[in-house]
Amino acid sequence: MPSIELLMLTGSALLLVAILFSKVSSRLGIPALVLFLLVGMLAGSEGPGGIFFNNPQLVQSLGVIALSYILFAGGLDTDWRSVKPVVREGLVLSTCGVAITALLVGWFVHTVLDFSWLEALLLGAIVSSTDAAAVFSVLRSRNVSLRGDLKPLLEFESGSNDPMAVFLTVGMILLLTDPAAGLLTLLPLVVWQMTIGAGLGYLLGKGAVLLINRLRLDYEGLYLVLTLTLVALIYGFTSLIKANGFLAVYVAGITMGNSAFVQKKSLLRFHDGLAWLMQIVMFLVLGLQVFPSHLLSVISVGLAVAAFLMLVARPVSVFASLFFSPLTLPEKGLISWVGLRGAVPIILATFPLLAGIDKAEMIFNLVFFIVLTSALLQGSTIPLAASWLKLEAPPGEPSALMKDGEGNPVGPCALNSILLSSDSKADGKQLIDLHLPRGVLVAYIQRDGEFIVPGGGTVLNSGDRVHLLACDHDLPGLRKMFET
Repeated sequence: MPSIELLMLTGSALLLVAILFSKVSSRLGIPALVLFLLVGMLAGSEGPGGIFFNNPQLVQSLGVIALSYILFAGGLDTDWRSVKPVVREGLVLSTCGVAITALLVGWFVHTVLDFSWLEALLLGAIVSSTDAAAVFSVLRSRNVSLRGDLKPLLEFESGSNDPMAVFLTVGMILLLTDPAAGLLTLLPLVVWQMTIGAGLGYLLGKGAVLLINRLRLDYEGLYLVLTLTLVALIYGFTSLIKANGFLAVYVAGITMGNSAFVQKKSLLRFHDGLAWLMQIVMFLVLGLQVFPSHLLSVISVGLAVAAFLMLVARPVSVFASLFFSPLTLPEKGLISWVGLRGAVPIILATFPLLAGIDKAEMIFNLVFFIVLTSALLQGSTIPLAASWLKLEAPPGEPSALMKDGEGNPVGPCALNSILLSSDSKADGKQLIDLHLPRGVLVAYIQRDGEFIVPGGGTVLNSGDRVHLLACDHDLPGLRKMFET
């Protein structure tokens, strides 16, 4: 067993190299996740690093933890107003689209390889979903700007389609290991996983907001620890009752991100950084788990399956799922191309390894090769595809007028000062509990000759002079709130 000092040195060195590579990725137009995987492979037993690593159980465990926090951070940073118009399309893609993709890939693999129908469908299920970590990192990079509702639709689909892929993968493994099981026994499971997972995510997300606002912790750093704990609690509890924990943490993130709570800005920044750390660790470990020499035997087959997935299965599933959608042909075409595969398929590929499926090792190597091909080809050409299909967002135009949360002009705004009276309903309340109008910003509070920069948990006292940035139409309501 290596010493703790050596483990810390090696781990920090790998993280540093991965961070430096992320800078290179933006210049080369290659998704950062590909470089993270390559760093892991170079550090592995067959690379210059020479670190022997072969532990599918640890890979799966780390992947589950990392994905929980990545999905939560993605939900936390999702504006529900932008997602709401495309919820129907996103849900259809994340269910029917995933199922169609799995079926088509399974048919192709059964046709060209010596795979039984169930083994082929298992491979199809593993690669059926787009990857949230990959999609979030690529679409939120500086060189990708899409028109209309395309970006929220793609992010919502990638964040919500993992439950279907997990269900199909687990279902196929169950059918392979237990011949007595039938397809009809799986239907109640998918209904339970989807509905209870989403419902618990919403309820626990609302409960988390209430808890954060009511605790009034003495130390700001404890709010970070609290949210870390809540994500683990939401995933763990939901999974223990056999619902889908990934869907629960994503929905909880969306619920919290679109609610007001104490320390929201700092928590958003913290979870964004944590999501990056989780992505790096996850892809490094996945790279370590792979033996490059084993990929050589699946190159030709892997290329064929990857090409079929990207050029046939994904487009057919998208156009079939969105047949009645008002989206244009170019928009559906771009959605078809942004079918990035990433960590989720590789993590799901460890399930057959642990279950002792006959062709598990070949399935793992094929999945890794497919993911690498998808990330390299699709991830690096999304800006080009958006430009070719004329779906790039027009450059923003500066405006002298202030705008509300919807981006609409709201008229003249200025810094105003209001004295908090002893009869005010706001006396003794936290700022977060006042539910101030969107766009109103409390800049500072003047109290007993001191100036206080407030946070959401700041408690107002009578005699406070509140200085806030607000627009004319909000002032009557604000004066009523603070003065009476």
